[in-house]
Amino acid sequence: MRFERPLLLLALVALAIAVALAWWLLRRRRMRYAVRFTNLEVLAAVAGGGGWRRVVPPVFFVAALAALCVAFARPHVDRLIAKDQAMVILVIDTSRSMQAKDVKPTRLAAAQEAMRNFLDRVPKELRVGLVVFAGEAQVAAPPTGDHELVEQSIDEIGEFQTFGGTAIGDALAAAVELVQQSLPEERQTIALRTAPADETKGLASILFLSDGAQTRGTLMPYEGADRAKAAGIPVYTVALGTPEGTVTGRFGFGPGGPSPGGTPDFGGEQTIPVPPDPETLRQIAETTGGKFTEARTADVLEQTYEQLGSSLGRTPGETEITFIFLAAAGGLLLGAGVLSALWSPRFP
Repeated sequence: MRFERPLLLLALVALAIAVALAWWLLRRRRMRYAVRFTNLEVLAAVAGGGGWRRVVPPVFFVAALAALCVAFARPHVDRLIAKDQAMVILVIDTSRSMQAKDVKPTRLAAAQEAMRNFLDRVPKELRVGLVVFAGEAQVAAPPTGDHELVEQSIDEIGEFQTFGGTAIGDALAAAVELVQQSLPEERQTIALRTAPADETKGLASILFLSDGAQTRGTLMPYEGADRAKAAGIPVYTVALGTPEGTVTGRFGFGPGGPSPGGTPDFGGEQTIPVPPDPETLRQIAETTGGKFTEARTADVLEQTYEQLGSSLGRTPGETEITFIFLAAAGGLLLGAGVLSALWSPRFP
């Protein structure tokens, strides 16, 4: 904690001296009464309101004065504060493997709920965009401060039509391009350089979720990661699902045999494994300076998005908390007055 006017904290010393002096005077006064009235217990019983109740209101009053002394010193604390013009692009895999039920109720439903919790955690000023992808990437919501609009797009993810497969590299490139298009004009040239863009680093982040390996697309995952790195955009990746995950349905044939993204679609009902590809997503995060998480349960996924929602779009800074001490002082003064009125001793 830092104080804008630290010298005013000397008032706490003065307050402590005043309390000690008042206590000493009260003790002397009590000794004089002990001479006049030989049985103070009887006098206290007649007056009422003895014991610990006599101490509580004065303690509240002194605590209120101490809080005011701290408030006058203008306290500040270090915390993460919303960053101007910051944005986060949510990228989610919508391929058929996201219907696997190894993450309850399904991988896709768990991911949608986690993204809703993410929106509840981020600063209101943060611009959030949404990119959905399977065999190709589509912009579901451009970066906007209207989080309700983004949440509506999250609810409607199933309505976006994408070709089968998983195009991780193309999805990364689409997210980077969306960031570049949404930057202020004076920053766009910087972000388009092939060298690391230090000026834009930290201004935007990508939160990328997938549950499978790349099966389609023009760009390889490492090529998409290189584009994000060149633009100074960290990618936080989440590998969703367990190695035991499966989906059942009619599938076509991809490069490695039956797959949710294979074409053409023919054949009978099949159950095929759909394990995630954590190593690829880990490499993407390491390349871009982000962070990788492996989420095998809905709880881990939700915690990951909540933690990122509390950190992304923020920067270390100072926040004044004078109002907290003022509110505490007001509450303590009110409590001292009420308790004093209720518990003050009265002679019959």
